[in-house]
Amino acid sequence: MNVPDGFAVVTPYLFVDQADRYVDFLSNAFGAREVGRSMGPNGRVANCQMKFETATIMVSEASREFPASSAALYLYVADADAAMSRAIEAGATKIMDVADMPYNDRQGGVRDISGNIWWLSQRLVDEPYFKG
Repeated sequence: MNVPDGFAVVTPYLFVDQADRYVDFLSNAFGAREVGRSMGPNGRVANCQMKFETATIMVSEASREFPASSAALYLYVADADAAMSRAIEAGATKIMDVADMPYNDRQGGVRDISGNIWWLSQRLVDEPYFKG
């Protein structure tokens, strides 16, 4: 099986309204960078690949055939408090204050401009969640 560099076997793929605006939001809020884009014949984003450190997600303009979808995504960050501030500045809405969690993450939550939930999580220890 071939999986392109930067992708995982399961890669999130979001259909959103105003995909150009959403791509800008991902860059401004989370520091994602665009690594590829294809446009449809209607001039709208057919597929845009956004890289977050070691992971990539794909974004497309929603349509009648593929309506806007919503998802919940868990994003590891170096500093949860700073990530929360940056996301809110970029237009996200806070849904959970940043706090230390019993599973050793410092985490907060936001809803992005397209209605997706992002859990901004700073791992506080270099250990797995579960010891098996």
